[in-house]
Amino acid sequence: MQSAPETLSAAKPEPRNSHPAWLRLAHWLNALAVLVMVTSGWRIYNASPLYGFEFPNSITLGGWLGGALQWHFAAMWMLVFVGLFYLLFNVFGGRLSRRFFPVSPRGFFHDLWSALHGRLGHDDIGHYNHVQRVAYLFVMLDIVVLVMSGLVLWKSVQFPLLRELMGGYDSARHVHFIAMSLLVAFIAVHLVMVALVPKTLLAMIAGHKEHV
Repeated sequence: MQSAPETLSAAKPEPRNSHPAWLRLAHWLNALAVLVMVTSGWRIYNASPLYGFEFPNSITLGGWLGGALQWHFAAMWMLVFVGLFYLLFNVFGGRLSRRFFPVSPRGFFHDLWSALHGRLGHDDIGHYNHVQRVAYLFVMLDIVVLVMSGLVLWKSVQFPLLRELMGGYDSARHVHFIAMSLLVAFIAVHLVMVALVPKTLLAMIAGHKEHV
């Protein structure tokens, strides 16, 4: 027969940090890398506009083309290494399968409908709904495309296979710009959601405990 303390311990499992230190560190380093890459990339874009507009210099980084390229490449390597660190920890730690799967079209549209009607709960911020899962998986893939197309623009001759996959150098410019735009759109939506549910920001700063 179990004693009362043992029964109580079995009924109340120890909480686990669903936002461990390594995750929070990777998140903020990636955020910094993306900010530097995007703003310096806008300055690089202005040197040879792909479309019929330019970005205001006040929101770009680098001061001139050479300076922007240096910032861009430095941030690129940070994003690559921190991104790999984040991905490996998620995969081998089991977090990728726990947090981002399963996903299904039915679950996605159900949660999207609920979100649009204000019926999507946020009590457990350690649990990702289908919309969040799809969004985070998408942004991971988008960053991969962003880096791959960037390598083509940087070292086109050294990466012939990537260049062909992108449809050539000129097509890679379009792919890179579109991938950047989608990343910025994700960030904009992400910031809106953080403003609506501010405890998610606190969790990413101080951590978040959940029962397992």
